[in-house]
Order: sequence, then C-alpha cells, then structure tokens
Amino acid sequence: MGFDGRLASGMGVLSAVVDTGSFVKAAEVLDMTQSGVSRAIARLEGRLGIRLFDRTTRSVKLTDEGRRLYEEIAPLLAGLEEAASLASGSASAVRGRLRVNVDPYFSRLILAPALGDFMASHPELELDLITREQLGDLVADGVDLAVRFGEPPSSSLIGRQLLKTRVLTVASPTYLKKHGRPGHPTDLESPAHVCVDFRDSQTGRPFMWEFHRGKDRLILNRRGRLMVNDVATLHRVCEQGQAVAQVLALGVESAIAEGRLIELFPDWPDEHFSLYALYPSRHLPPAKVRAFLAFVVALSR
Repeated sequence: MGFDGRLASGMGVLSAVVDTGSFVKAAEVLDMTQSGVSRAIARLEGRLGIRLFDRTTRSVKLTDEGRRLYEEIAPLLAGLEEAASLASGSASAVRGRLRVNVDPYFSRLILAPALGDFMASHPELELDLITREQLGDLVADGVDLAVRFGEPPSSSLIGRQLLKTRVLTVASPTYLKKHGRPGHPTDLESPAHVCVDFRDSQTGRPFMWEFHRGKDRLILNRRGRLMVNDVATLHRVCEQGQAVAQVLALGVESAIAEGRLIELFPDWPDEHFSLYALYPSRHLPPAKVRAFLAFVVALSR
C-alpha cells in the first residue's frame, strides 16, 4: 500500500483524537467539524482495514490495533513537526503541546517550584501535566512521557533512569525526646516506637521497611497502625513528632538541614529509590521531550 497525502492527513487526525481524548476537542484543535473528524477516522479505518477506536457516548478509547498504530506514528509525527520547525527557521524546536504524566511527590515538592523558569525558557511550548498516583495507559491517554518513581513496569514502555535518591529513616526532635532514639533499625519493631507506613500505589500495600549497608539487607518485621498515601501528610505527621517515617532524601533536604527532621541511621546509607522517564516508543524523542528531561535531571543536581 502506497503512502499518500490523505493517509498522512488521517494519521494527523488520529493523533489529535488521542491527544485531546475526544472527537469534539480534536475538531477544535484541527479547525474541523466533528463530522469531518469522524469521516477522516472512518476513511483511515477503511484504508487500513482495522477499527481504531471503541466509541461510547461518554468516551473514546483506542483499540489494541489502534494503540499499536499510534505507538508507531506518534514519534514520526513529532519528528515531522520538529523538522518543519527547523526548516522554517524557528528560533527553537521546543514547541507544541507536551503531555506528561508525573508522580505526585515529584510534582509537588520538586517540579512545581521550578516550572516557571522552564516555561519562560520555552515560550512556544504548551505543557500539560497530569499528576496522579497511577501510571495508566500512556498511549490511550495521549501522553508523551511519564516521570515516575520506582522500577518500570514490565511492559512495552521504554524506561530511562533519571536519578537515584536515598531512602532515609527520620523522626523529629519532639518524637525522639518522647520515645528515645533507636540505636538500630530493629529497635523500631518494639511497641515503644510508632511508625507511619506509606502505601505503594502499584500494589495497594505499604512499602516494606528496608535498610541497606553494602551487601547487608535488613527488612523489619513490623506493621504500623497508620498508613498514608500522600507525601505531604507523611512529612507533616513526622515533623509534628507523631511517628517515625521512611522518606526520600530528595525533597527533605531543608527539613534535615534546619533540624526539623533527624536521620536516624546514617550508618545504613545504601537504600535508594530511582526516578524514571517512561516512553511509549523506542524512537528518538522529539526536542520538547528531551528539553523536559534535561530540566528534570538538572533539578536533582
């Protein structure tokens, strides 16, 4: 089957429907009528001999065949956009709409305070941040990339490690004055100590309390009476002297430097948690994605 302009146009309409999540919004972006968008998708489906979307009155979702097609064409369309930008003599190829799925912890504590500088550096970029606990389906959601903590899921997504941050066990001076300072991680198994657990959004269960020192690995046999899934709540509970918590070093530097939190076991320094960028394709990401990733990596330095 040869490639022609009508096929290319249909691919562009497909991308717009996925990116916006509906035929109506795609029509607005493309300056078309909704019926025009529907006809373009119907023609593309007829040309390819597959159904691209499952449609209901409330939602539009890619079929498996549509998802596979979109995974292939999305980076190609982005490459065409970048090539056109360069050919037109644009001052910057970092332009267009960038949709990013972001881990709530990273978004709130690290990303948000610095976003103004990033946006000012790229005035032709439209950034759409989706902050949520679950990764979801990047292709069906029309997401360019995700930035998430933890090991990448076993899937077709491509993972790139952006940074590693230490896992610290911390408590406030008020807590230590009341309960005493534990001398060893196993002391936290005593009923004399109160610990707050953090829920793993992938499993729904609390993260294990692990301690790493070289090749030594220690996992506590304990369970707290309080479990949270919000980092701000976790930090607040700990700073108010209510419990011991395990937190990421990235984001609590000032609390430790100012003495509001104290690291309890600096002699167990080797447990780390990684931040990954996840892509739906192996193709070289466009300039807007590369610019965002460079920004994220710079934040951790």
